[in-house]
Amino acid sequence: MKALSQRRRHPLAALALLLMALLVTGGIYAAASTANEAQAQTTTFTANDVEEGSKLFSANCASCHGMGATGSDAAPSLVGVGAASVDFQVGSGRMPLQMDGPQAQAKPVQFTDEQIRQMAAYVASLGAGPAIPDEEILDASEGDSSNGGELFRVNCAMCHNAAAAGGALTRGKFAPSIDGTSEKHIYEAMVTGPQNMPVFSDANISPEDKQDIIAFLKTIEEQGSPGGADLGSLGPVSEGLFIWVAGLGVIIAFTVWLTSRSS
Repeated sequence: MKALSQRRRHPLAALALLLMALLVTGGIYAAASTANEAQAQTTTFTANDVEEGSKLFSANCASCHGMGATGSDAAPSLVGVGAASVDFQVGSGRMPLQMDGPQAQAKPVQFTDEQIRQMAAYVASLGAGPAIPDEEILDASEGDSSNGGELFRVNCAMCHNAAAAGGALTRGKFAPSIDGTSEKHIYEAMVTGPQNMPVFSDANISPEDKQDIIAFLKTIEEQGSPGGADLGSLGPVSEGLFIWVAGLGVIIAFTVWLTSRSS
């Protein structure tokens, strides 16, 4: 009995094992996250880019995002969002904001490509985050549009519509149409998750799969609407409404014609 009692585990052994498992899991997760950040942050900027970007940021963005981009009551911190987020938001005209509202809307771009690059360099210097993608991964001709279509329908169509025509969300927000959006901005939106969009990291959707999605979007953009008017690409809702309104109009017109003849 004494020998058996000596072999018994200490009452805190289970707790120690649990803590050890949590430490190991956390370490693996941290290592994976660091690897993803290192892979994402591939764009190189010069010290001059960062310096000029800091000046542009202070003059145009700091009033909302705060000095050092640490955020304020009016806008969130940009530390760690990466160069891709700046390139998307400023390059699509969403930033600087034109007016307060449920979400930022695209408008004419306010800065040159060089100025956008410099501001992206400054924000990227504040913390690791997704980088501006290389041209190679943006080549839609190298992607598989069939696989991209499947991925889009699974991950994106519930908000953006199966034809990428956009759709309404809650509280005045919306998923915009992707028609006419550049390959770079499509990729950057996936890796940064602007507005209400979730972030699709390389662990969720690989760079190659993102390229396939871009290929699909550019394919349907080039095809247009071969069946005629797309009616907003809203499917049976808009089609049924059109038939109802048009049919009712014909009935009313026919009724007026009959009554005018009888009189």
